[in-house]
Amino acid sequence: MHTTARVLARAALALLASINLAAVAAPASAPAPARAALEKQDIRAQLSPRRYTTVAAEIGAKVSRIAVAEGAGFRAGQTLVAFDCSLQQAQLQKAKAVLAGAERTFSANQRLEELRSVGKVELEVSEAEVGKAKADVAANNVLLSKCTIAAPFAGRVAEQKVREQQYAQPGQPLLEILDDSVLELEFIVPSRWLAWLKPGHAFQVQIDETGKSYPAKVQRIGARVDPVSQSVKLSAAIAGKFPELIAGMSGRVAIAPAGQ
Repeated sequence: MHTTARVLARAALALLASINLAAVAAPASAPAPARAALEKQDIRAQLSPRRYTTVAAEIGAKVSRIAVAEGAGFRAGQTLVAFDCSLQQAQLQKAKAVLAGAERTFSANQRLEELRSVGKVELEVSEAEVGKAKADVAANNVLLSKCTIAAPFAGRVAEQKVREQQYAQPGQPLLEILDDSVLELEFIVPSRWLAWLKPGHAFQVQIDETGKSYPAKVQRIGARVDPVSQSVKLSAAIAGKFPELIAGMSGRVAIAPAGQ
């Protein structure tokens, strides 16, 4: 009787041990379904311009003209903003007049020096005055070149931050501009996709605002993997021109290995 009890006790302990082992082993298999669920979830992306910047005033002056309206397009090198620079023009004319006088004085001192009628120091001082006047003219020319702001690239005006006849301070933002010739996408994917995902990989993106799908291609892959989420950032570009697409629209990425 005691032998039977001992056998049953040992069997119970063995069963309990197997249950405990199963309970311990179960969490280890959990990440696989979790990763699968992560990979099946929607991948969201937003359209952004390839280049964008804020145009700011480099001088303090009154805005005389804004050549491109908000939302309108422009070409590279086109004037975007023009300032009233009558004061800067007057300062340039004054600097040129001072330069002309300094050059005449230096020229006269050179002739006198040949006749030994002027000291060497006086000649050198007059020469230095010419150099100083030339520097003033150059500085005023540079200042005058800031009276118009040209577009650094072709694109569109996203936002106008100043009005005509308003006085702008140096460094004040005037316009936000963007280059929408190529619209880019940025999104996050599981890092394990790097086994088949390479630059040039084609996929589709469905844009919410238009309800249509558009072709896109991967341009760049992020430089590092996030070790916590095991994900990596991708940059892609819309393949082709679609006038209805504008920066800021968003949608869902449909991407899969080639052949699937």
